[in-house]
Amino acid sequence: MVATNLCFFVLSGTCQVVDSLIVLHPDSVYAKFSESEKRFSRNAVAGLQTTDGLETTLFASEPLITNPINIDVDHRGRVWVCESYNYRPAVNGKSELNVGDRIVILEDTTGDGKADVTKVFYQGSELNSPLGIWVMGNKAIVSQSPYVWLFTDTDGDDKADKKEILFKGIGGTQQDAGVHSFVFGPDGKFYFNYGNAGKQLVDGQDRPLLDKYERPIDFRQYRQGVVFRVDQEFRNVEILAENFHNGFEVAVDSYGTMWQSDQEEPGNGADRVSYVMENGNFGYIDEMNGASWRINHTNLEDEIPRRHWHQNDPGVVPNLLEIGSGLPMGMVVYEGDLLPRKFWDQVILADAGQNAVTSYPVVPDGAGFKSVGINPVVEGKRDKWFRPTDVCVAPDGSLIVSDWYDPVAGSHKMKDRSRGRIFRIAPPETPYKIPVYDLTNPTEAVKALQSPNLSQRYLAWNACVKLGWAAEPELENLFRQYNGNPKLRARALWVLNRIEGFNHRNLDVGFRELNPNLRITTLRAVRQRNSDPTEYIKRLTSDPNPQVRRECALAINHNHTYEALDVWLQLAQQYPGHDRWSVEALSIGAIGQWERIFPAWLARAGKNPGATDAGKDIIWLARTRQAIPYLTELAADTSVTFKSRLRYFRAFDFFHAGYEKSQALMHVMDVKSSDRIEVSKLALLHLDKSFVTNSQQGLTALNKLLDETYGTEDYIELVTRYAPESENNRLFQMAINKSGEVLGRDAGALLLDIAGVSFITDKLNSLNDTKKSALLASLQTAGSAESVYLLRNTVLDVNEKESVRADAARYLGGSWPGEDAVVKLLKQNQIDGAIKEAALQGVKNAFRENVKADLAPYFPKPVETVTVADEVLPKGKGKKEKKRRRRD
Repeated sequence: MVATNLCFFVLSGTCQVVDSLIVLHPDSVYAKFSESEKRFSRNAVAGLQTTDGLETTLFASEPLITNPINIDVDHRGRVWVCESYNYRPAVNGKSELNVGDRIVILEDTTGDGKADVTKVFYQGSELNSPLGIWVMGNKAIVSQSPYVWLFTDTDGDDKADKKEILFKGIGGTQQDAGVHSFVFGPDGKFYFNYGNAGKQLVDGQDRPLLDKYERPIDFRQYRQGVVFRVDQEFRNVEILAENFHNGFEVAVDSYGTMWQSDQEEPGNGADRVSYVMENGNFGYIDEMNGASWRINHTNLEDEIPRRHWHQNDPGVVPNLLEIGSGLPMGMVVYEGDLLPRKFWDQVILADAGQNAVTSYPVVPDGAGFKSVGINPVVEGKRDKWFRPTDVCVAPDGSLIVSDWYDPVAGSHKMKDRSRGRIFRIAPPETPYKIPVYDLTNPTEAVKALQSPNLSQRYLAWNACVKLGWAAEPELENLFRQYNGNPKLRARALWVLNRIEGFNHRNLDVGFRELNPNLRITTLRAVRQRNSDPTEYIKRLTSDPNPQVRRECALAINHNHTYEALDVWLQLAQQYPGHDRWSVEALSIGAIGQWERIFPAWLARAGKNPGATDAGKDIIWLARTRQAIPYLTELAADTSVTFKSRLRYFRAFDFFHAGYEKSQALMHVMDVKSSDRIEVSKLALLHLDKSFVTNSQQGLTALNKLLDETYGTEDYIELVTRYAPESENNRLFQMAINKSGEVLGRDAGALLLDIAGVSFITDKLNSLNDTKKSALLASLQTAGSAESVYLLRNTVLDVNEKESVRADAARYLGGSWPGEDAVVKLLKQNQIDGAIKEAALQGVKNAFRENVKADLAPYFPKPVETVTVADEVLPKGKGKKEKKRRRRD
């Protein structure tokens, strides 16, 4: 007799039997769990799908922790969890526990990848939905608008005994777009951010913060979400980039390159990952007027995700990657070697909305970067409650991921307060073994500097700086390993740059490195230690690599020396065109200096500076009135397509009103071409309103174009902008003649807005019934208080013909305010008969649930039917018919 062993495996294939092997698809295994069983922490991993070569294990879960919003992993491999149990009480209800949130330390003492020791580092009533934590030895920075706190354990018992306020006055209390977590950079500084609710900050003593020039920071000049850098004394603060919506966390690699995800306004597929170009504007709102992406303007992007960030505007840094709709949160640059090679040196992002932790590989693209695919790490394929909020790298190179674990994400809601998970991701059967270093020993300190874990690198960085010359031989040895890991070499260079008395021989080596990232690192390091680094910048101005030249352009931002001007001109001369990253870097380098830079560039550019692609880009960007004549030539150039010229018309919006701008646009209108009407309309829309309405030249041009565009969307757009009363009668005719079209309804709403209620009332009193109904029809979607008033009054006017009143009742439901008016009329029993029937017809497609509920009693109840032999019959008759057919 032969025994047969049946072995059960959960693999990614379909369920099948091969000889004596049974393979079960994980979906089928997970599907067998009841809904309540799926939520048990023991089944947490079963709901996830991990990429090949890696294994996800449960490090900790409820009841040890709940609602982990952000985490950090210290140099001992312990996971510090920032809980947010008290999240949004105005939306989710006040916590029944009536206690503040916690900072919890989870420790694995056995190396099996599971926490077996739990300690509460701090809990207090002031912790009310914190959003970030950063750990440095015995200290933790906790971010929660309006404060950033520093908690310190002074006696080594893993409990905070001291609390200090580092920053205060930050907007966004109980708001996801407030202040977020700090991270450590390779330069020895901290990086952090806040979203568009942050607004400003001061230090713990209410003193204004100083920028790198030791000037008080004026937060009014910065837009929306901001990225910061601050020294370890938390005094000198730099604003590194602006105009984000809600970047949740900054990730900084060993070269000092910054990356950040950004959350869109929900529902538009516009979440993004950005390379944070220093001093860049990232386009969330219009630079000139603060307008939302929803506001129409010239050269509007075709795709909403690009439109969301004003990607076609001059002076806006391009998006690296648009990742759709989700809830991107914590992120990290993976600089370990434990994970498969495809994850090395790549950004890894936790996206609670997309139920996934994902790597987005990027490669150089001109002076910037481009994405080359997606590498999922772990996904909630089977368990959509998986809501990863943060991802960190442990000292052994494994990933630690926090999971909010909830059926919803976004809209400020939560439905489950009782759960939360921490996962470890590593190659299968990899023990959680944490290296230990003696940081008083230079050799050990430099080894610790090479850790993939940020907290370990922070301690090692400071230890090396404190050791000073004693650490220099080991640091120099690491830096001079020419075939070694360039990111580790960069870390050594950053520290060498901070040791007092350091000679410049290593910087000289750095400027000559073959790896462009090391040349960039050298320039960044020099800039942090030299008030005027122009001489160093000039060494790289002619570098063959466009990313190095980009860094030179960024380095001369607000540098008003003649040497910096020469650097900019050399960089512009080498710019080939068709590289948005390069030209935006040139724009950043020229901020506040266009008045001297542009004429100097013209002197070198030749007689026709707009003839080249590079010249066109620079003219498009230039923020000086001296560029207007050249911008005019490009806008009027009929040898190229009209669409390709739209960007030049948009560029006029970035100049404040002035005589030069007005005359230039009037000149563009005079150019004869097949698209003259389109060109003239654009020119008028970009002229200052006061110029058009207060000058004979402007009025003549406007009236001519109104005649040429009458009856079109262009006509409506022009009248909307300039509101000339002379157009009232033509708007009236358009409203009547096209009342069944969108154009007619636009004309009616615009006429009411410009001419007022009395004008419409007079017209209604003078029209026949057909035209009267047509005029009322043109008001149906306006939704203004005036339009609802006119329609409602007509409905209730007993002196009006019933057919007109019925039409008015039907049109009244064409807007949300009108629907509300219909509900009120019904509840007050003010309409009946044909009028009531028409009103109900107008609101039968109401969208809002509360309105549908209010209207339901007034609609006739549907007749219940039965099916007999494929016939639908009224319910009572159906019973009799069934009996008759049975008898037959």
